[in-house]
Amino acid sequence: PPVLAALGARPAPKSPDSGADAVPPPTGAGLADTLEPLLDDSALGDERSVAVMDVTTGQQVFGSKAGTAAVPASTIKLATGAAALSALGPDHRIRTSVVAGAGRDDIVLVGGGDPTLTARAVKGDDHPAALRQLADATARALKKRGPGPYRLGYDTSLYSGSKLHPIGPNENLSPVVPLMADEGRKDDSDHGPAPRAEDPAADAAGTFASMLRDRGVEVTGEPGSSKAAKGARTVASVRSQPLSSLVERMLTNSDNDIAEALSRQTALAAGRPASFAGGAKAVTQRLHKLGLPLSGARIADGSGLDRADHVSAGLLAQVLVRAADRDHPQLRSLLTGLPVAGFSGTLRTRYAQDAVGRGVVRAKTGTLTGVNTLAGSVVDADGRLLVFAFMTNGTTDADGAQRALDRMASALANCGCR
Repeated sequence: PPVLAALGARPAPKSPDSGADAVPPPTGAGLADTLEPLLDDSALGDERSVAVMDVTTGQQVFGSKAGTAAVPASTIKLATGAAALSALGPDHRIRTSVVAGAGRDDIVLVGGGDPTLTARAVKGDDHPAALRQLADATARALKKRGPGPYRLGYDTSLYSGSKLHPIGPNENLSPVVPLMADEGRKDDSDHGPAPRAEDPAADAAGTFASMLRDRGVEVTGEPGSSKAAKGARTVASVRSQPLSSLVERMLTNSDNDIAEALSRQTALAAGRPASFAGGAKAVTQRLHKLGLPLSGARIADGSGLDRADHVSAGLLAQVLVRAADRDHPQLRSLLTGLPVAGFSGTLRTRYAQDAVGRGVVRAKTGTLTGVNTLAGSVVDADGRLLVFAFMTNGTTDADGAQRALDRMASALANCGCR
């Protein structure tokens, strides 16, 4: 019952005899006995920090250098998601539009910053925004307007600054632009590393032009970069899945393209430039408004690919506590999007069949060369919901470090730790 209460149900009933919680909390001493020996694992790097918090009380019950900032790798996506959800709300959808251009026969495809826009066939009602559906609606509107031919431009002016992440061209992230289809992937994948387009916006516009031609609309030449006039009439538009769904997909698959897009959406909501720097400032500001501990923190990007990112284990754990707090229902998808140990996302191949944490631990992973992190939630042996953040920098054995962090999470699941 306290687990359900922490997730928004009615509070758990008190014991008529003692008034204590029906499910006892772990103690700091009990957690220390369990975790400190595991922290001595030689596979962990020189920098090791831990924060474990009781969701019911919102209090830290065990910490080791919990306030010391370290490189988080992809676990920083928890902070990115919290900022975007706080700024825009879980129901926000990102719009991709076709608008009238300067001339009668000009149309402009306007990128709204949705990296999940897809050129692939979609089914059902709950699917990403589809370029084919946008082409259908645009073709219907243009046939009413006149036979054409039409000139197609594309507008990427929503974002500013460098398109390339500081790590440079990389299979983990496309150039960060507000118009792309299928994250600029050049294969059939929908997550993980993949060859990326050098100019995702031009490729998406070229694909859209072909779709219009297939629907009987004459489009002359190749699409060129353009800028839509302010207040231009909308010809057709499609919207992304709700922000809550984008956050879940980002966390489950550790999707860097979505993370950088959400950082920029947060910047736009704050009236800042939609750039790496603008997103970093907007995310930091939102985390401050949520009352999170930012001592020593530095946010440099949305994805965690930048080693300039530094946050504490305490910050990551408190983000998860906020997500479980009934006063912050807009943050709930930070919990529902966490990979499940042994079953989904970046934890699907971790935790052996007989591992205690399998199916019980839910956590966001973080991995860079020399950096291994894990932050998530677990129900302990007494049924108490805990959140945790484990961080280690300076590792030389990535697989060994991952196994050490997984053992720590499994240990939380296996003990009442009183």
